[in-house]
Amino acid sequence: MISAMYKKRGQKGFTLIELMIVIAIIGILAAIAIPQFAAYRKRGWVATLNSDCKNAYTALAALISDNPNLPAGPIALAGACPSLECGGYVPSANVTTTATFTDVNNFTVTSTGAAAWGLTPATNMAIYLALNGTTTFTPAAP
Repeated sequence: MISAMYKKRGQKGFTLIELMIVIAIIGILAAIAIPQFAAYRKRGWVATLNSDCKNAYTALAALISDNPNLPAGPIALAGACPSLECGGYVPSANVTTTATFTDVNNFTVTSTGAAAWGLTPATNMAIYLALNGTTTFTPAAP
């Protein structure tokens, strides 16, 4: 009879141990997910650098094919032609791209990411190098 007074009819809820187990599971998942999230972000930034460098290379190749007598030196990113924008290149946010043209067989395209991305200086850039007609790509790495 006394126990009937303390327990209301239809009262439902979770016990303390059940709530503690749920909190422990959420803590374990967070401990696994947060470092993985940082790694995913770095891989995303690296993919941005690599794709920007490849896009700038394609734009420079289009620019060279349209204007084979380009003057030697740095190629502007935007503005009046000849520029990478004329070749169809649109840079991503926080990416700095430089292109240097010597002749049709010798040029360099470099894309560098923001310092806040947390990549090491040695791996924070992607480079397309055309040297004597042979093109090599050095990708950025996480």
